[in-house]
Amino acid sequence: MALMTYMEAIRDGMRVEMKRDPNVYLAGEDVAQFGGCFGVTAGLYDEFGPKRVMNTPISEAAIVGHAVGAAAAGLRPMVEIMFVDFMGCCMDELFNQAAKMRYMFGGKAKVPMVVRTPCGAGLGAAAQHSQSVEAWFTHIPGVKTVMPSTPADAKGLIMAAVRDDNPVVYIEHKQLLGLSGEVPEGDNGLVPLGKADIKRSGSDVTIVAWSWMLQKALAAAEQLAGKGINAEVLDPRTLIPLDKDAILKSVAKTGKLVIVHEEVKTSGFGGEIAAIVVDGGFDYLDAPIKRVAPPDTPIPFSPVLEQAYIPGEDDIIKAVEALF
Repeated sequence: MALMTYMEAIRDGMRVEMKRDPNVYLAGEDVAQFGGCFGVTAGLYDEFGPKRVMNTPISEAAIVGHAVGAAAAGLRPMVEIMFVDFMGCCMDELFNQAAKMRYMFGGKAKVPMVVRTPCGAGLGAAAQHSQSVEAWFTHIPGVKTVMPSTPADAKGLIMAAVRDDNPVVYIEHKQLLGLSGEVPEGDNGLVPLGKADIKRSGSDVTIVAWSWMLQKALAAAEQLAGKGINAEVLDPRTLIPLDKDAILKSVAKTGKLVIVHEEVKTSGFGGEIAAIVVDGGFDYLDAPIKRVAPPDTPIPFSPVLEQAYIPGEDDIIKAVEALF
């Protein structure tokens, strides 16, 4: 194990895959010498050279579109979209081409590509650079959606995403980039897509959270413990495929469910998780399901309003206490 930040872990996972498979390459705006918008790809250009780490034009459609063709032709591209907010510019390439090719060609074509993109508020980047919109991608059959919450998962999931034969949207939270933790070294620590993880075991209530909200849920759970409430915190890690069995098993144990996410509540992925539990585990529930999410508004630029917009530990604690 080595101590790495979330950012370093992603980079290390990409490095492992580029060393393992010469068909893996990296492309995106400023990902070469500059290292990308947040420095996640720093150093990979010097290590692998211009044929494996390539800057692209400022065109999200071109970035993702070229990756679709390259993947169908046998390569394994990792492309970076500078902010998840810009994914709207390449949705045709993603949901009409990448997502459908394998199905439409009867399985004869594979589309092994990864689209990395940062999400999340808290940096004062305003409404067009701060969103969490992961539910968009979970609604597209053929696309897998990954949202790591810890450095170890960040590395293990990027490795699994690159090895998958389907398009994967890999969403990394800007607030987590500096988070440190122990990470398996070398070609170790692969995290399979579709496998949730219990980050904190408990018996009184299940809190399902992912990405930055997982860290807030863990902090809230510690405060709840001081009040006599033993919360179990479950991290799905991948939204598609979703580990439904793990969620149902946890709710069967605790009888209560709180879902926390940073995307707005209306049509957020928390609603899908709630529906799954009601459909497959209604008899397990001793109280209504609660969702903790931001209001249905654009993300404010004002620092005070932005902090009020982002769900916090107190919001989670309040939702949990309402169930008892």
